[in-house]
Amino acid sequence: MSKPEAPALTLVTKPMPPTVTPERPCWGIYAGRVQNENGAMLKPGVYWHGYRRTKEDDEAEPSDGSERPLRDEWIASPVFVEARTVNSDDDTAGRLLRLVTDRGEREWIMPMEMLGGSGEEIRRALFAMGAEIAPRQRGRLMEYLLAQQPRQTIVTTSRPGWHESGVFVLPHRTIGGDGVRYQSSGRAPNLYASKGELAQWRSLVAARCLGNPVLTLAVGCALAGPLLSKVGVNGGGVHLVGDSSSGKSLAQLIGASVWGDPGVFAASWDMTKGGLEIEAASRNDTLLSLDEIKRADPRRVQEMAYALANGQGKGTMTREREGRAKLHWRLLTLSSGERSLSEHAAIGGNPAHAGAELRMVDVNAGTRTYRAFDDVHGMDGAGFHRALTVAAGQHYGHLGQAFVEKLIAGYDRDEMLKDFDKVRAQFQSDSAQAGRVADRFAVIALAGELAIAYGLLPWPTGTSLKDSQLLYREWLERVGSGNAEDRQILAGIASFIERHGSSRFSDVNASEVESRVFDRAGYWEIEPNRRLYLFNKSGLIEAAAGFGLARIVKALEAAGVLAKRDGDKKRHTKNYRLPGGGQARLYVIDPERLENDGGQP
Repeated sequence: MSKPEAPALTLVTKPMPPTVTPERPCWGIYAGRVQNENGAMLKPGVYWHGYRRTKEDDEAEPSDGSERPLRDEWIASPVFVEARTVNSDDDTAGRLLRLVTDRGEREWIMPMEMLGGSGEEIRRALFAMGAEIAPRQRGRLMEYLLAQQPRQTIVTTSRPGWHESGVFVLPHRTIGGDGVRYQSSGRAPNLYASKGELAQWRSLVAARCLGNPVLTLAVGCALAGPLLSKVGVNGGGVHLVGDSSSGKSLAQLIGASVWGDPGVFAASWDMTKGGLEIEAASRNDTLLSLDEIKRADPRRVQEMAYALANGQGKGTMTREREGRAKLHWRLLTLSSGERSLSEHAAIGGNPAHAGAELRMVDVNAGTRTYRAFDDVHGMDGAGFHRALTVAAGQHYGHLGQAFVEKLIAGYDRDEMLKDFDKVRAQFQSDSAQAGRVADRFAVIALAGELAIAYGLLPWPTGTSLKDSQLLYREWLERVGSGNAEDRQILAGIASFIERHGSSRFSDVNASEVESRVFDRAGYWEIEPNRRLYLFNKSGLIEAAAGFGLARIVKALEAAGVLAKRDGDKKRHTKNYRLPGGGQARLYVIDPERLENDGGQP
């Protein structure tokens, strides 16, 4: 039997690297290996092409420069200067750099102001992205960057979200066009990373949110960020209130997974006000998720809530005592805690501010059917929580980008405003303050309904609207109707009477000896079936801390709490003869009217 013939050998030869003939002296930049005029091999990188200095150079210049020995100094791994950049936020200049590293190609927009010093900041950023720089050539790299004069100019921005050109800018991509790039320090993590598949997120996460208003609200809150500027709704937030381990954190995890890695995208209340401003600006037009309000400084938490809703950071000064550009943002905040905003502020001794409570609206996430959940889809509470946590950690960062793509592709602003008006009409409000909260729930509902219509959420039409209406009605039932500041004033006075009614008041008809009181706030007067409290001016202002006398009287008048006054309708007080002699004009308050129907007569 004959042996099989051996396969023919094929000789494989690698092509020789291309030869370069630079016009020395000059810079050279090569993404791959090349050889110079003499055939010497050069590895990829930035080079300075010149000539070696010889003994003959010291004596006389050679007649022909080509006779001198060649010198090719390797400066760094490949760093291409692709374009000039102009930041549309502050009109500062920069350069678009393209790096070729072992980990692939990277881009970085280098602010030109970083060249004003030693260049250490630039080198640190390049090293962090995988670049290599020769130790003795670090200064030469700065010379190389300064020497490049690219012709192309592109627009950049340091703020994610909608740009004035109509595109939506994210650190790793621009949705809707290529005319604008995101400019970062090069060291900050990409908050908008993605992993897994949108289809898997829809089936493993979104489908299980169905029947759970707190979870659908979290998704709608995350998607509402890109709509705020389009429909003219101010920023603000919702605050999930519930006991520990009730499921609040899962809602925040799901909301964060709409835009990025939940473990990176979510932030914490445990930071300074300046740090909070940076976190908010880095999530402009998307979502800011803040866990556990108990970590916030109770003395500053209401101020921080105002700042988040108002969308503007605090002004600072440069070393030259010039105003530094303020940070700006527009977004919704998804917060959580075992206490409400006002309860946490009270720990620091601060009275509740109605405005702060309206900007961070409390949502019940602790006393539903299964604590924060209404439907666990055939699982027990722990299994449901675990399944969604695992799924959100494996598939994230797709829905938000897909939603913006749909908005840009075919949804104009006039149409969006009409749709918002239709949704908003289904959220009834009896005051301007309740109207602001209704606006927030309405834009959350609209975002969810648009995502359903786009086929991005596997929910029946109307799901997001129905769940948002439910949670809004629950909020209205808790706070009651009318003006929030009025409710706060009445509640403060009622609390003051409860705490000090027997220690800082006495019977106005008692003898001088019987009516001795330390730090008097007023008197009481006994009538059949009721006791009236007669506040002096200072006592009334103390009881409704944070408000002026005129504002307090206005709230009392509107609520019908003032039980007596003298004949002149302009007067809000009644003149009383005091124990021991003398007279005083006092504010006569019926405590029952403070408590009944939220202070309504």
